[in-house]
Amino acid sequence: MIKAHHFTADTSRALGGPDWLVARRLAAIEQLDDAIWPTPGEEIWRYSRIDELDLDRYRPVPIEEIGPPGATNAPGGGPLAREAGTTSGLVVVRDGRVVRQELAPELEAQGVRVCGLATCGSDDEVQAILGSVASASPDAFTTLHDAFMPGGALVWVPDGVVVDHPIVVLHWAEGEGEASFPHTLVVAGASAQVTVLERFGSPTNDHLVDAVAELVVCDNASVRYLSVQEHGPKTWHIGLQRAHLGRDARLRSAAVALGGDYARLRSETLLEAPGAESEQVACYFGDGTQMLDFRTLQDHAAPRTRSELLFKGAVEDTAKSVYSGMIRLRESAQKSAAYQTNRNLVLTEGAGAESIPNLEILANDVKCSHGSTVGPIDDDQRYYLESRGITPAEAERLIVLGFFDDVFDRLPSTSLTDSLHRAVVDKLEHRRSRP
Repeated sequence: MIKAHHFTADTSRALGGPDWLVARRLAAIEQLDDAIWPTPGEEIWRYSRIDELDLDRYRPVPIEEIGPPGATNAPGGGPLAREAGTTSGLVVVRDGRVVRQELAPELEAQGVRVCGLATCGSDDEVQAILGSVASASPDAFTTLHDAFMPGGALVWVPDGVVVDHPIVVLHWAEGEGEASFPHTLVVAGASAQVTVLERFGSPTNDHLVDAVAELVVCDNASVRYLSVQEHGPKTWHIGLQRAHLGRDARLRSAAVALGGDYARLRSETLLEAPGAESEQVACYFGDGTQMLDFRTLQDHAAPRTRSELLFKGAVEDTAKSVYSGMIRLRESAQKSAAYQTNRNLVLTEGAGAESIPNLEILANDVKCSHGSTVGPIDDDQRYYLESRGITPAEAERLIVLGFFDDVFDRLPSTSLTDSLHRAVVDKLEHRRSRP
């Protein structure tokens, strides 16, 4: 059983912030006593390493260790931001608190907000939306998140506003034996358009990240969202990314997972009005003793909706990956279409991948399919390349990069493609360089 002795009402209260945020945290604290902590025996946690999590190893990051807004002890405006190319806005979040924010003046004049929830989330409209998406899919970790969330990032795009360049949210987590609770709320008003790039990073410290991203895509709005997780080797990351789509709304979301010791992401989309469309793609690569764990939901609650999912992963050494996906077509989802594909490469003996696609179809006039594969590099592909003079190491590199290419091509922002290619190559090269 998971215990959380360091996560108390006094600790939550000491995190500071405006009165409304403190009250919100304390209300969640009251729910923690009744929280049912997960075990690997539950289907949604099957194959996970959740039984290894000891919350008593961690404590929430005290406010005095964060520094005031504008603090420089967080990575911002550096290589991670530059790799995104031209941007419209930037938010730097350290241990769950916003320490830096920037926004193009012309967008600010149109009512766009890119800021910290603790400082600009005090109006009733923001507070009414905050948590409304995540609470539709609650678990013990979203409750823990709500109880110790010190703030987070807000990206608010009013009706009809088009943001031409990406808004970047950089999350940095550090502190040995500490836990942080980053939150990102993205609201795209009716007929608005925006691209949001989130990047998560940490050093080699033992740290727990309990993250939530809420995406509200209003009628006829278009959101492109990319989350890149590049944590250090001791970080545990447990995250929820959930989106609610209005009538004729469009969401292209992507996840890239390369770091962490154990990194889990629930990626969920609710298509709640006719004409809504979503595309979810992911690329993940585990090495060493990592475990990368994905649970997805394509939830169709309205007619004439469409969703498509493509997740691809590779594992080597003794790393493990898990993919478990659900397509749900409710009775009200007539004339909808949903597709789900998961492909996995197992590059070395000792590595392993689990793939569990699921369907729940209650409508009788729909199109739906799913498929999954787990296996090694195709011998015919390897032989073809090596027979043309390519070395075995280079052949493997080309095959793995080619395996991921269709995911990279569908990322919501192509500006990061080169750096992500390099990260995959680095993983391959590290194995070869080890004695």
